[in-house]
Amino acid sequence: MDDLQLNVPLLRRRVPNLTAAAKAVGLRPATVSNLCTGKIPVGRAEVRTLAVLAALAGCTLDELIIRGAGAGVLETGIKVLDLFAPLVRGGTIGIVSRPGMGQLVMLSELLRRFGKQRGYATVFWRPSDDSKGISDVIEEAEVTGATADEVYEAVSTFRESRDVILGADRSVVLSGELMKLRERLQEAGARPVTIILVDARGDSVDEEAPYGPLDTLWKFNADMAARRMFPAVDPIFSTSTVMEGAQLEAVHLTIQQRARKMLRRYRELRSLVAAWGAEKLPEVELATYRRGERLETFLSQPFYVAEPVTNRSGEWTSLPDTLDSVRRILDGEADELELQSLAYIGRLMPDPGVSSR
Repeated sequence: MDDLQLNVPLLRRRVPNLTAAAKAVGLRPATVSNLCTGKIPVGRAEVRTLAVLAALAGCTLDELIIRGAGAGVLETGIKVLDLFAPLVRGGTIGIVSRPGMGQLVMLSELLRRFGKQRGYATVFWRPSDDSKGISDVIEEAEVTGATADEVYEAVSTFRESRDVILGADRSVVLSGELMKLRERLQEAGARPVTIILVDARGDSVDEEAPYGPLDTLWKFNADMAARRMFPAVDPIFSTSTVMEGAQLEAVHLTIQQRARKMLRRYRELRSLVAAWGAEKLPEVELATYRRGERLETFLSQPFYVAEPVTNRSGEWTSLPDTLDSVRRILDGEADELELQSLAYIGRLMPDPGVSSR
């Protein structure tokens, strides 16, 4: 109940003189004003008041009341993201990657997953440069805009009834246009706009804070991309603000910390194995190496937008399935599986002796 808000933009757009209209139908203007600003929680409002406001706006109660408008996590169904660097609802996400490592494929995939599969509104702010892969992003977006005004109009219209995912290039950050758009979109009771930023030119990898403050950072790894481990999101250096404090369930945090620790050690051991061979490792370290190798392989995943190229069906892996599968790999339940049986699959099958493909 504490997470309910009025859809204030919709209400004010459909009832321009809200104070006078409310008074005319017997509502106290002060009560309506306090509901709009959040001084009176929606959960404490009289049902009659909400019903009258919905009637004035010509909408349903479901359209008038926004459920879960606060910050939280948007599950993507992409294992490496949901486990290590969850997407913050209503936040700003930055992808740090050189060209050719899959960042625009990632943006296209997210627009597909949230837009065409989950009903979110998806908007793409087209950059002036037509970089390779931009056309694929445009194809997945519900609406595209070339100017800040076009994007503002699209977002303002959509967020009356749906959360919005906005994809944009880093150029709008450098020009200051994104900051101005954020200021225009700041309105009490409005549905969240989640912004995903890419860098089509690939300059972001050379800068300490290429996008300014971020809620989620997805850093791509060149070595993983070279080994065709896609998505090439680095599970060690990617991060999210929801990993801080008590915003995640303890089970998620524990498994994430165990997995990150193992992958760090695995990377150290990879260098040793490349130089001396795996037979030189002590038994305990060899087990860590093998499990880290399996975990990294398992974090690969087929994308829906890549189906025509890979001939693999896209996979949506729920967070509970991801946590369970990763825990089992960490605990050694996949030690006897062939490494390639873990590549580009969804969840680990219940029987650890059977591949999930």
